[in-house]
Amino acid sequence: MATKELIGNMLIAQSGGPTAVINQSLIGAVLEAKKQKQIKRIYGARHGIKGLLEEDLIDLSRETVKTLEAVAQTPSSALGSVRKKPTAEDCARIFTVLQKYNVRYFFYIGGNDSAETTHIINEEARKAKYEFRCFHICKTIDNDLRQNDHTPGFGSGAKFVASAFMGDNLDNRALPGVKINVVMGRHAGFLTAASALARVYPDDGPHLIYLPERPFAMSRFLQDVKRVHKKYGRCVVAVSEGIADRSGKPIASLFIKETDSHGNVQLSGSGALGDLLAGEIREKLGIARVRADTLGYLQRSFPGVVSANDAKEARAVGQLAVKYAATAYAHGSVAITRKTGKRYAVDYKRVPLKSVAKDTRHMPARFINAAGNDVTQAFVDYARPIVGPLPPVGRFKGLPVKRA
Repeated sequence: MATKELIGNMLIAQSGGPTAVINQSLIGAVLEAKKQKQIKRIYGARHGIKGLLEEDLIDLSRETVKTLEAVAQTPSSALGSVRKKPTAEDCARIFTVLQKYNVRYFFYIGGNDSAETTHIINEEARKAKYEFRCFHICKTIDNDLRQNDHTPGFGSGAKFVASAFMGDNLDNRALPGVKINVVMGRHAGFLTAASALARVYPDDGPHLIYLPERPFAMSRFLQDVKRVHKKYGRCVVAVSEGIADRSGKPIASLFIKETDSHGNVQLSGSGALGDLLAGEIREKLGIARVRADTLGYLQRSFPGVVSANDAKEARAVGQLAVKYAATAYAHGSVAITRKTGKRYAVDYKRVPLKSVAKDTRHMPARFINAAGNDVTQAFVDYARPIVGPLPPVGRFKGLPVKRA
């Protein structure tokens, strides 16, 4: 608990993959900080802790409310982002900069790797006896943060995925064949699973959904595609980039060697997985019209496809992080929980940094069908209010014309 008023400046930064609503969290935090009399100046670090280390800062205190609100509505990380884990040398440098600018409030917007970075900085501050308030602000389109029912960024990313599959299904129905879309999701399949929201009619795709939570076997995949193609004369497939074999080795890692600073294979930077699956279908099933796309970074910051609930909740976690730091707690992360009941509603709580850092959560078993190639109604019910309404689609009844 924070036991006394701490007067000083604030620094905020963004980290990891951008989202369509990450700036709502940023601006929510900045506007709340302006209300707190003990917070004097508000600095933004460009490109996360890289900007902090290099003293590449901007003064957000001087930005007008009009500009701040315009930025809040804009997708992607307005301050720039980074994927960097601080070393011992970095931590020493960080505290030199924090002291230089009298920063007593630090906020880091990001996923589980960013929560780990926040935890490391907080532990180092504690060891150095540096009086400090340190908060992680949750975000990730992967929806894989522990302690959270869902995370800001997921709703809008999922809305993009569902919309993309809705359009792709219509395209595939017009020109039948097999269409594969590879969706982000290293260890958790929430975003890929959101493709199920695209279904309006019983024969709509995606007809098959493969997630990292279940072992992927090529032979079973080919049998599934063959069965669906025989039934409908076409097949739309959703595949998580992180699908792995029974040993846990990602299928895509056989072809991709590039890694980031946290040691993660860069699964989203290649179309290799989609090409592999499409090639197997052509060769083994003899289906001529097979196409594959990797949705890639389009899922993260696409303008005009924002979930209203996602934007509202992203703003709230930013506001609450500052409020908690200024009035109640020395450190933590703001988590989103869901209230019980038929009507969708959420609550927010402060959780320890360590409980969110590093490790990820996965899709619950109840969200995945027994065959491991689709989701259940329980997932659809979970995701639909987070994503919100999708564009309406229609089709002809197909009444035949009597021949003259």
